[in-house]
Amino acid sequence: MDLRAPDPPYRGTPVVTRLPGGVGISGLTVYDWEAADGLCGGTPHMHLVCSEAYVVVDGAGSVQTLATSGFADTPLHPGDVVWFTPGTIHRLVNDGGLRLLVLMQNSGLPEAGDAVFTFPAPVLADPHAYQAAAALTGDRAAAARRRRDLALEGFLDLREGGLREFHIAAHRLKGELLGDWQIRWRAGPLAAAEETGRQLERLKAGDLSHLDHGAVSRLERPEHPLFGMCGLLHPYAVPDSPTRPIRGASGSPHPRPPKELF
Repeated sequence: MDLRAPDPPYRGTPVVTRLPGGVGISGLTVYDWEAADGLCGGTPHMHLVCSEAYVVVDGAGSVQTLATSGFADTPLHPGDVVWFTPGTIHRLVNDGGLRLLVLMQNSGLPEAGDAVFTFPAPVLADPHAYQAAAALTGDRAAAARRRRDLALEGFLDLREGGLREFHIAAHRLKGELLGDWQIRWRAGPLAAAEETGRQLERLKAGDLSHLDHGAVSRLERPEHPLFGMCGLLHPYAVPDSPTRPIRGASGSPHPRPPKELF
């Protein structure tokens, strides 16, 4: 195992380290748009390889979930922390002013490709139709609302059955991206875990050199929200490399969100 000290950061240049564990984080104001079933909220979807956690900041609502174990409706109030694993279809319901911090596995992969909307089966079966339904073209607010309504239609159907078929369709839609996701996992959470292993080995050997490279990082809240899957999204973009300069430190743009961000 490599016991060398890490390379020092750029001298005189602010740096940004990985978020702990190689996670991703976004602020989320859940949509207050009323849907066909009379509830307000976001777009039902599922992740294939990522767990996700909600830290409730303000307001009230719930998260409706659907998995092979069944349907559940979990209340959300300030201070609550709720998380779910891959294969859990989830829909945020806004009862009033619901705001969250979202913690995501794999450097924010749930917002960078690992999400499959619960569109009706004919749309899921046609990759071109799926992409057209998922895209936010023209008036983005109107497009996000249409996408939400179509996904809700499929979600309500799935509550009556068909989860296995949905899983198969989700894999078919995202299969060609798995190699890229693996790269992201290696550069993010796996690299963070391996670095902890190296630090432990150094300490066991009496080598304290990595303690000389302590650093503080800061990310400003993104100024302009995006239309996300479940609401207005403020994604905090953190680079995979722990020694890249912070963009935005002197008025320059913040790091761009992932290109596949919905």
